[in-house]
Amino acid sequence: MEHLIQTRDLLKTTLHQSTQLDSQIHQTTTNLSRINHTIHSSKSQIANTACISAIHHHLHRALPPVSAVFNVYQMVEELESILSDHQPFPNLHHHLSLIKKFRQALSLLTNTSKLAILWVEDINTTMADIDNIYHSNVSKTLRILKQLHGYEERSFSKHGTLGVAFENLKHEFTNLLIDNSFPIQVPSSLFSSGDDESDVFDPIPEALPLSIVENLQDIVSCFACNNLMDVCILDYIKIRGTIVNRSLEGIDLDYLDITLTEFDSVQEIEGYIDEWGRHLEFVVKHVLELEYTLCANVFGKYIEVNALTDCFYKTAIQSGIQGFIKFANTVTKCKKEAIKLFKLLEIFAILNNLRQDFNIIFGGKNPCSEIQSQTRDLIKKVVNGACEIFRDLTSQVNLQRLTDPPPDGTVPRLVIFVTEYANELLDDDYRFELEQVLKIQSSWDNESKFTNGLVYIEVQNIMKSLELNLETWAKRYDDVSLSCIFLMNTSCYLSKHLKGTKLGDLMGESWINKHEVHVQYYTSLYLQKSWGKIKIQAMSNERNKIKGFNDVFDDVYKKQSEWVVCDRDLRWKTCEKIMEVVIPIYKSLVESGDTRSPNRFSPNKYVKYSVETLENMLTSMFRSKLDKYGSSNKSTTLIGKIKNVVVGSFSPTSTVT
Repeated sequence: MEHLIQTRDLLKTTLHQSTQLDSQIHQTTTNLSRINHTIHSSKSQIANTACISAIHHHLHRALPPVSAVFNVYQMVEELESILSDHQPFPNLHHHLSLIKKFRQALSLLTNTSKLAILWVEDINTTMADIDNIYHSNVSKTLRILKQLHGYEERSFSKHGTLGVAFENLKHEFTNLLIDNSFPIQVPSSLFSSGDDESDVFDPIPEALPLSIVENLQDIVSCFACNNLMDVCILDYIKIRGTIVNRSLEGIDLDYLDITLTEFDSVQEIEGYIDEWGRHLEFVVKHVLELEYTLCANVFGKYIEVNALTDCFYKTAIQSGIQGFIKFANTVTKCKKEAIKLFKLLEIFAILNNLRQDFNIIFGGKNPCSEIQSQTRDLIKKVVNGACEIFRDLTSQVNLQRLTDPPPDGTVPRLVIFVTEYANELLDDDYRFELEQVLKIQSSWDNESKFTNGLVYIEVQNIMKSLELNLETWAKRYDDVSLSCIFLMNTSCYLSKHLKGTKLGDLMGESWINKHEVHVQYYTSLYLQKSWGKIKIQAMSNERNKIKGFNDVFDDVYKKQSEWVVCDRDLRWKTCEKIMEVVIPIYKSLVESGDTRSPNRFSPNKYVKYSVETLENMLTSMFRSKLDKYGSSNKSTTLIGKIKNVVVGSFSPTSTVT
């Protein structure tokens, strides 16, 4: 029993202990939950503490750039306020200085904010898992920095501070050009014939005053530093192109649009070629060179060569330079004739004189390469055309041999033309240009050796062919006396008119003397063939010697009444020699009377002329219609007209006499 009681007491004690233990266990569980929460909280705090410790280094480096950004922004705001209230005029340099400072401040703001953004972004990335006020402030700071970083770009917008400033600066650039650009005054020499010794261009002033050019340079420099060159280049081309166009308004350049074909003569535009040369020289040496220099001065330091070339070209094209090239091409297309050679040489001389100028102002690449190509093509046409005509001159003279000589025995128009033409070719200017042309073509043909003095050689060949023509023509006359008149005229012309000329010097003194001897020889031969036998023929009339004389004289006089001796002195001497033969015979017949007459002293009914009448008839022989019915002073005009006719006819498709 006692054992059971002990067991019961043990159980009670155990139960009580179990209850206490359960209570303790429950309390322990609660404590453990609280401890676990505390541990988790501690872990979070420990983690935040570790994160802040980790970004401390980044914060230390980011704070100075961020602080610098806000300091720079403060300076930007101050400069922006000043610039917004300032205009380029009247103090351009101060305005440009403000723009420069503002631009530098913006650039500094952009660069500083860029560096600050990099540091703050690192901090922001590190604090991505932290949800507290620090992370929020960092994100806000980052947004502000990014806005400041784009401030420079926004300033260049149309309504931005720099956008407005550059728009005002562009207006100032335009106003400076418009207010100080004036058309060049056309020299009076461009309206004259161009033959006066005083025919020189007046000095051309500078395109713009130096102070204005310097202001333009400063503005361009400002635009260049901000990559805005296109803004002022477009305005420059428009304004200066208009000035170039206005500079030429006083010159009538309508002739540049003339079109001719290979069937048209160059004489139709001969007068325009002289104008073309003077006008082109004025355009290139004064208008375009002035524009080239101005363009280089304003933009040369700030843009590339190709851009500078393009700017000048677009300005220069307003001068109509391509129209000048087109007109010269028109000349090369005209009918191939002798006079065209001189015009081609004149064009070559002008282009050659302007060659260096062309190389300077149009020496760049595109788009000036178009002008270069057109000019080279023109020079090629001029050189080849001139050489072709020159080398064909002798054959053209030979072709004239097939024609008939003048029916009145005068000097053929071809002789007058060829000799004057050859003298022109031998003129120093034409000869030099022709030699240049021949040498150039020789180099194009890769000829190893060029023959010097080719012009002299060819002219001598032309004269030899001309002399052969004269011999051939003289043989075509049926009447030997007329053949003599013809050879008298031509030999007199060649000896008298070429003496002392370049052609006469080339042919030589012996050649001149030869033709002087020919004049005397054919004059004597003419007298012999026409009047030498008049006495015998007159005496052969047994019934009436005076009647026989009259018959012979009338026949000869009538036949030769249309013949002409061109040279006045030669004509007088010839008539004088005829009178020396005829008058004595006639006087003797009249004074002796007719033995068959019933009244020896009565007038002979066959006496048709008085001695004085006969003398007047003989002295009036061999005169041209101009001499007979008009003033002899007009002979020069006649020769000029003859020359014009011959010049127009001396071509591969026609012949002249």
